[in-house]
Amino acid sequence: MKKRLWILAGPMGSGKSALGRELRDALPRSVYLDGDWCWDASPFVVTEETRRMVLGNIRHLLRSFLLCSEYENVVFAWVMPARAVLDAVLDGLPDCEVRAFSLTCSAGELCRRLDGDVLAGLREAGVSLRALSYLPLYPLPGTVELDTTGLSPREAARKIMELEDF
Repeated sequence: MKKRLWILAGPMGSGKSALGRELRDALPRSVYLDGDWCWDASPFVVTEETRRMVLGNIRHLLRSFLLCSEYENVVFAWVMPARAVLDAVLDGLPDCEVRAFSLTCSAGELCRRLDGDVLAGLREAGVSLRALSYLPLYPLPGTVELDTTGLSPREAARKIMELEDF
């Protein structure tokens, strides 16, 4: 059976991480990778060098998961604000079925989720403004749009699995 790579792209607060964990738990023989884990640094510095490093880290981990005989489904979530970023992630990966989704939601829902995370100490203040600036960049070309407004992560996972005839 051909491996499946499930891509979840979208702005912060669109539900990528929670949905990624739901898909990991719902799909057979699956593993979940959050792209943020490959760039969890202090200070967080964005340069050409750090971008190349992070893409290399992500591709290395995805390649390892896709080549491992124990896994059939690999779920990957990350803020990818342009199709070129998604293409860079996919570059050089082993042959697999790619299922790519752009998660969107209303501006109000995005702010509600992120402001709740700020109050809980999970995110820094100001994240809502940054996320709102990314919202118009989605959906990415060649991906399936999923509006997560009002959906729980489990409901969103169910919708994806229905779309994919799983």
